[in-house]
Amino acid sequence: MEQNNLFKRILENSNTAMLVFDQDLRLTYLNPAGEILFALSLHRIEGGDLHALFADSNKFIANVELALSSGHPFTERELAFHLPNHRQITADCTITPISNVNGNTTLLIELAQVDRQLRIAKEEHLLAQHSATRDVIRGLAHEIKNPLGGLRGAAQLLQAELESEELREYTGIIIQEADRLQNLMDRMLGPNSLPQKKNTNIHELLERVRQLVQTEIPEGIEIMRDYDPSVPDVYADPDQLIQAALNLTRNAVQSLKNDGTIILRTRVQRQITLGHKRHKLAACIEVIDNGPGIDPEMLDKIFYPMVTGRADGTGLGLPIAQALINQHGGLIECSSQPGETVFTILLPLEIS
Repeated sequence: MEQNNLFKRILENSNTAMLVFDQDLRLTYLNPAGEILFALSLHRIEGGDLHALFADSNKFIANVELALSSGHPFTERELAFHLPNHRQITADCTITPISNVNGNTTLLIELAQVDRQLRIAKEEHLLAQHSATRDVIRGLAHEIKNPLGGLRGAAQLLQAELESEELREYTGIIIQEADRLQNLMDRMLGPNSLPQKKNTNIHELLERVRQLVQTEIPEGIEIMRDYDPSVPDVYADPDQLIQAALNLTRNAVQSLKNDGTIILRTRVQRQITLGHKRHKLAACIEVIDNGPGIDPEMLDKIFYPMVTGRADGTGLGLPIAQALINQHGGLIECSSQPGETVFTILLPLEIS
């Protein structure tokens, strides 16, 4: 009896969600960590059928049934779960069949949620990706700009020596194209000045962005606002934030073509890690569109310069926006599926 109480205390104090199912796959026990994960008490879901609790988690259900029939434990990493109340998580899962003295089998299921670890790893990858890309671009720009300057200077000298207006047109084209390439290199390098930070109301900035974009979009596109008035001011360069949000919003407009909805949403996130630093509070700005979504093969590359899915795109808007937000200690994330693409700007909030 004392040993049983010890085991129960161990389960109740574990940070891993523990679920126990009988041979008929009915829930008989759920520890406190499991109640937090499901946002439901054991009293409410005790006796519930596993198929109903994990209705849309077909792969997990198949693994449970295999463990039950074979009698062998089963472990899988980073498995997607669809929980009640329309929640979706990623967790490491261990399924352990335990034979009882009466010949029946009990299933102990352990779920260790890894969404936060995956998110931190993704953020570190984004930051490392951006840093590596900037190093490559800086080296490339240096190698291109030097001969480009010589080419432009030679064209100017040649133009001064030419008397024929027709020939001068050709040297003029060389000079214009050299200037265009110089401008492209400068844009690829991103912002070259430190942000001029001050206390800034992000809703005033988003209203400015909305007004600018509103004059450019066709009648079939609607821009909606979902602002949280409790979001405090951020210590940031307003011009740079406007540029970053403007790039994201224009990107959303282009993905919609001539019909659809864009939502500008603000929220506060708590206890968030950006890069290697943890912040108590962060401002969250979301630019959401209901367009066709981003090709999954391109999703991990969209913050690289010159990567674009449009024939007329430069592939510079998103990298520039990421560089501007990185200068504020923040990050831009993206998630996309058909019908919903979300670009999220995360900015740390100073707590006095």
